[in-house]
Amino acid sequence: MTTSMAMSRRYLLAAGAGSLAVACAGATPLPSSAAAPGATHEEEMVRKWYAAWATKDWGSLDTLAADDFTFSSAAGDDHISKSAFKAQCWDTQNALIDRFDLQSVLGKGNEVFVKYVCWTKKGKVFRNVEHFTIKGDKIAALECYFGDQAGYPAAANKGNG
Repeated sequence: MTTSMAMSRRYLLAAGAGSLAVACAGATPLPSSAAAPGATHEEEMVRKWYAAWATKDWGSLDTLAADDFTFSSAAGDDHISKSAFKAQCWDTQNALIDRFDLQSVLGKGNEVFVKYVCWTKKGKVFRNVEHFTIKGDKIAALECYFGDQAGYPAAANKGNG
């Protein structure tokens, strides 16, 4: 007899993030985009990525991303190119975003997971998890996993976070 169990993507993401945290053994999440003591080169690159969003600096993002950079998300972005990312994500979202509060930056080898709360200029908030793949001194790929805008984190949604 076989048993089948349906699992949500949210459950699988939570399980995967928990496994990564255990695998990173000792990585300390920091809530700022500033340089973190003991951070890996890969983690620092990712922090620079978010700092470029904060300063609205496409040139820095362009420099950090590999020429063959790809972006994927559940919004229909399936390994889109750097130029498509700029047109579909940067150009449309850049002016709307106020800041990212990085809650966790966890790297191991050439991979970095980031959990953040993003604040829009209109005071809305949402939480996402992003997975970066680094090759050498460039970000080769970014996968974005969208969080629930209405339900988490509740304090941030009320303007208290």
